[in-house]
Amino acid sequence: MANILVVDDELGIRELLSEILNDEGHSVDLAENATQARALRANNDYDLVLLDIWMPDTDGVTLLKEWAMNGALTMPVLMMSGHATIDTAVEATRIGAFSFLEKPITLQKLLKAVEQGLARGAATAAAATQTIATAVPAPMVPPPPSGSTATATTAGTDVVLAPEPAPGHQGFDLDQPLREARDQFEKAYFEFHLAREGGSMTRVAEKTGLERTHLYRKLRQLGVDLGRSKRH
Repeated sequence: MANILVVDDELGIRELLSEILNDEGHSVDLAENATQARALRANNDYDLVLLDIWMPDTDGVTLLKEWAMNGALTMPVLMMSGHATIDTAVEATRIGAFSFLEKPITLQKLLKAVEQGLARGAATAAAATQTIATAVPAPMVPPPPSGSTATATTAGTDVVLAPEPAPGHQGFDLDQPLREARDQFEKAYFEFHLAREGGSMTRVAEKTGLERTHLYRKLRQLGVDLGRSKRH
């Protein structure tokens, strides 16, 4: 069911159109002039308007232009007239009218025009909704800080996620001065290579690019237990 506004100064035409459209299941409002049409449009949203061109107070083309200028022309408008010129019909279409019906209007032409107008209005509304959905991005949710505990909601239940390690975190305590963190890393680094090379200082020196004398000095400075790394 659609909401339709019929604007025509002839009582017989208003009643006939109202009866036909009501029989088709639509809700119909009637206006006999532009003044009534303005008031109804200001307080209602319509899916379609049937608008007579020649009316005593303000003609239909002028009213159509008003709606177009103030943003009220959001629905398809079918212009109606029994003696309009081609130029008038072209002007109405240029302003924004969907189609033009010449009086007397046959039942078949009326129903076909109304069906096409409602289909156009539905397609335009769907396109506008899609455009808005595409133009407006989903809100960005920043990831939790490193080391923090994130909470997700699934099926109404809060699920606590494990803290996410900071980039490059390999079990070292990064919440300490740089020098201590660097010494901790270097100690782990040399212990790893000593264990892999079976305690061979020559091979570790080659792997790490240090001279043996410098390597010994570095290991003692870091407190590396050389005895545990020697071959048995």
